[in-house]
Amino acid sequence: MDFSLTTVFVVPVGNTLPSSGSTQNLTAGKFGIFRSDYTVANAGNIAAKPYFYLAQGRTNTYLQGSKRSDKISSTGANVSEWYKVAGCPTPVNQITDVSGFSVQCGDTVTLTLRAHSSYIDTLYFNGFTRSVTVQAPCCECGSDPCTDVDVPQLIDSLIAKLEATTGGINPDNITFNTFFEFERIGNDANAKLRIHGKALTAYGQPCDVAAFPQEYDRMWFSTFVISGPATTADFIVYDACDIVATATVVQESNYAKGTSTEIAQLEKNFYSYQAAYLKHLFREAGWNGNFESWVTPGTTYDLFYIKFNEYDKSAYQWGDYIHQDATVVIAVPTSLTAGIEAVLEAALGAVAADNTCVTTTTTTTAAPTTTTTTTAP
Repeated sequence: MDFSLTTVFVVPVGNTLPSSGSTQNLTAGKFGIFRSDYTVANAGNIAAKPYFYLAQGRTNTYLQGSKRSDKISSTGANVSEWYKVAGCPTPVNQITDVSGFSVQCGDTVTLTLRAHSSYIDTLYFNGFTRSVTVQAPCCECGSDPCTDVDVPQLIDSLIAKLEATTGGINPDNITFNTFFEFERIGNDANAKLRIHGKALTAYGQPCDVAAFPQEYDRMWFSTFVISGPATTADFIVYDACDIVATATVVQESNYAKGTSTEIAQLEKNFYSYQAAYLKHLFREAGWNGNFESWVTPGTTYDLFYIKFNEYDKSAYQWGDYIHQDATVVIAVPTSLTAGIEAVLEAALGAVAADNTCVTTTTTTTAAPTTTTTTTAP
């Protein structure tokens, strides 16, 4: 558990870093970076002073001035963590390829999918588990009979069953199509069955400010292809000795990052650390007068994290305790990231752990199917 005293700054859409004035000149919502003498910091002068502040103007200034961070060393001397999480508004869904079928003509083949997510696992023991069973196509007869099974035809048979049925022994009417999409890649013995997980349904958001509306949820699934028919034991465990194809996860699912709902939740979670009075978010609006949000719905934010210790340790005395560090989280609309990042990097160095967003696009041709995965900058 992280016990840092955390301050969240949400940079408003359209914000420009101030070029003059000081922290007391900030208008409501205005975000800026200031040096130790309270003059404006920029990429060219921030390192010339020993430390800097982050500050933002408030709407309600009764008994309190601009919201401000503690002292952050301009050389990063008191900084223990400094990293960025790029905003990715679209969750990444899992993709699994099934290949290397080791099947004889006429064999019975069962494909089972077992899906998990926060909500799925509240409804189904051991995940949402479904099976379909098909018979591998028969080999050609004649003076020169073939010996290899028709893999594309086998995959097409599986897809037909997956898209048309809930599975013979399944206990409800929820179909595979609720959570998955299927396609065949290739048109020869090396053909693959590609399984795409679908994005989860966005659930209703509560209006209560004390509730937790931001749901971190993703779906991931396991794939099994076994010899023989499905049984009731499939819902519990599988016999790995019966596996007749290889399931490979080619893209793991992940959460959306930096969405406006996530940032709005952060504002509530860490509100009390920077409130001079009326610290709690009571459900009655009258008790909520100091709380203000600078989140714009539908905006994607990049997140900067700076964790640091107290700047001046000369006053420390020995005691049976440890000193508490601080963290600032800066949520910046992606269109404004470059300007703020340039100033911070001039003091703290290149930002670490800068993730990228992955998007998957699929195009289908007559035969075979072609799938292209691209990484967004």
